[in-house]
Amino acid sequence: MEYVVINERDNVKISLEDGHKYARRDIHAGENVIRYGYPIGTATKEIRAGEHVHCHNLVTALSGCVSYEYHHVFSEIAPEEPFDISAYLRENDEIGIRNDIWIIPTVGCVNGAAREIARQTGALAFEHPYGCSQLGDDHEFTRKILCGLIRHPNAGGVLVLGLGCENNRISELKEILGDYNEQRVRFLNTQDCFDETAEGVRIIHELRECAQKDRRVPVSVSKLRVGLKCGGSDGLSGITANPLVGKITDKIVSFGGTAVLTEVPEMFGAEQILMNRCVDRELFEKTVSMIDSWKEYYISHGQPVSENPSPGNRDGGITTLEEKSLGCVQKGGRAPVTAVLDCGDIATKGGLNLLNGPGNDLVAITNLTAAGCHLILFTTGRGTPLGAPVPTVKIATNSTLSQKKPHWIDFDAYSGNTDELFRLMLDVVEGRQTRNELNGFREIAIFKNGVTL
Repeated sequence: MEYVVINERDNVKISLEDGHKYARRDIHAGENVIRYGYPIGTATKEIRAGEHVHCHNLVTALSGCVSYEYHHVFSEIAPEEPFDISAYLRENDEIGIRNDIWIIPTVGCVNGAAREIARQTGALAFEHPYGCSQLGDDHEFTRKILCGLIRHPNAGGVLVLGLGCENNRISELKEILGDYNEQRVRFLNTQDCFDETAEGVRIIHELRECAQKDRRVPVSVSKLRVGLKCGGSDGLSGITANPLVGKITDKIVSFGGTAVLTEVPEMFGAEQILMNRCVDRELFEKTVSMIDSWKEYYISHGQPVSENPSPGNRDGGITTLEEKSLGCVQKGGRAPVTAVLDCGDIATKGGLNLLNGPGNDLVAITNLTAAGCHLILFTTGRGTPLGAPVPTVKIATNSTLSQKKPHWIDFDAYSGNTDELFRLMLDVVEGRQTRNELNGFREIAIFKNGVTL
């Protein structure tokens, strides 16, 4: 069996065959187990050199909120001269890398109508169960996410499909949406017309006629916004795919572009690394607040903050949340943190942005899309077919997954390199379809925390 040691301080080595950990030396009961040069938990018993280190002899050390200090330790990413990519230049000077027609329901009650209009026209309908019977923050969050989708520059046209009696009425949604291009964004209340399907089809045809006039033009790569996500991680995620994506992040930032890292609960145990990379104390304080709010959310529901990894993560060799988080944050590369975004905010500042939100795959890819990301680099060790409304580049941590699920996976990080992945990403930007697009797998999910009426 072939092993790798990630950091010279580590007291475990990782099998390149299955991603599991094995002791490099004797580890005493109560001693920290070290991977990536950081503690990933505590040994519960004596572990002899060469022994398997996993759930039977290692537990998390995470518990509740802790104090953080700002150390301001990071390396600036050397700027490089940006180059041009081919994309659609929108009226507000943003760019789109697709020119699709989207249908956004204001409320789950019209999902069926949206689905039928999409079936007849080839438009993309993004169904969800919310938009009514919600109060307070849940209601506002639903509206912010939907507005982020409506404004997304990858959509050449959008039909906002309402019912008419819901809390999230079109008239109120427009107040949050603000200015919009009336040729590209159209609204339809289904209660207001005799045949909502026929009317929706008519509007979609008009939107498509408008979008067909759009042409790709040369634009600066600095306008690109890339979302970062991992799902179905395994013990190789932090060795192959996530560090590789981190190098892509640094390249994007070097050209003046934006990378967006989310999955806040999967920063627990590695959060100080990101805090130290905040460019000023204000961003440090925002990051602390974001981390603490999620820990308090868990605690308020009587759940431990360490209730992660998933069964699939454990099967793949990940034991504790600290271990998962230290692998997860590597997608952010070395780039300084230049912005901390709340759910529903749009990423506007170049550099590495931290986006508030859970680790749940569907919610996270929705939040990244609503933040304006043009595409998502999605690493996975166990495999998943899901996709966002935007192109979702699936990057396998191991070659076995690539060979087993070639219809899910776009890139094999185990055998690929940075230049190859960057070239693939640029090809996707300029029109190459990802597996999720070819499969027609595009979904959204909106986070919910409060009361349902």
